[in-house]
Amino acid sequence: MTPTHDHLRWISTFLDAQAAELGAANNTQLAYARDLKDFAGWLSGKSVGFDAASRDDVEAYLIYCDAQGLAKSTRARRLSAIKQLYRFGFEEGWREDNPAIQIAGPGKDKRLPKTLSMAEVDGLLVSAREVGRSKSDRVRNTCLMELLYATGMRVSELVSLPVAAARGNPRMLLIRGKGDKERMVPLSPPARDALVVWLELWQETQDAARLKGKAASRFLFPSRGKEGHLTRHRFYILIKELAVHAGVSPAKVTPHTLRHAFATHLLENGADLRSIQTLLGHADVATTEIYTHVLEARLQELVLTHHPLAKDKD
Repeated sequence: MTPTHDHLRWISTFLDAQAAELGAANNTQLAYARDLKDFAGWLSGKSVGFDAASRDDVEAYLIYCDAQGLAKSTRARRLSAIKQLYRFGFEEGWREDNPAIQIAGPGKDKRLPKTLSMAEVDGLLVSAREVGRSKSDRVRNTCLMELLYATGMRVSELVSLPVAAARGNPRMLLIRGKGDKERMVPLSPPARDALVVWLELWQETQDAARLKGKAASRFLFPSRGKEGHLTRHRFYILIKELAVHAGVSPAKVTPHTLRHAFATHLLENGADLRSIQTLLGHADVATTEIYTHVLEARLQELVLTHHPLAKDKD
């Protein structure tokens, strides 16, 4: 089932508008594109276009997604993309209605985010200083991990950091997040130290490149790839390597679990939710409140594990 030319026109125009009017991030646009192309392909198999699809068609597609074993969160995201596409189509006059507007989503499975203990994070930070083919790799890896844990950045924000944001041994780092919104996040002393050492090596590398007639990179973590900076995929592989070296289960460690660890550890040590919301760049404090449940679960586990009255008696 391949989307028709008309389907692709709808999708591309919608995505262009999302980027121009709402500043939708590249990753968000890619997710929309994948979801809408899947829906378009399903409609094509029914010989139905976006302009003629009915509410029954949308609901039938969601039943199809459920039968495919897709998670509730995936089905909810696909319905959201479809609703936004049709809202856009209605505003553009392509349709006189939005066939998905009254369809209720499947909701999301309530799962607490995975996080890491302070000891596990310490192990990863030590590994960053030891894993790498060269001194430059090890210094870069140390800087990456220290910045990630010190700021709670999203991995896309980390790998695409412009070097201009980190000049002059800053105490605060300017981060450009979702929707091009900027926020200031303080750096811990270890993160600042790692940044200073990496910037010295970065400068040496860029000076050598200029002597060869090459332009200097504008990214803090440059790469020869088409994006010009370290990719999310490469960093994902790196963090798994660090986990193995540290003796931490690789299944527990992703860039996002470091973000969760940043928030959970701040909360454990007395930080308030509003401050954590600002540091993480959450638009709604309700998103940040999930970490209170993480903390409650960990405290409950602590009591059940260590309280003498909680232990089974023979």
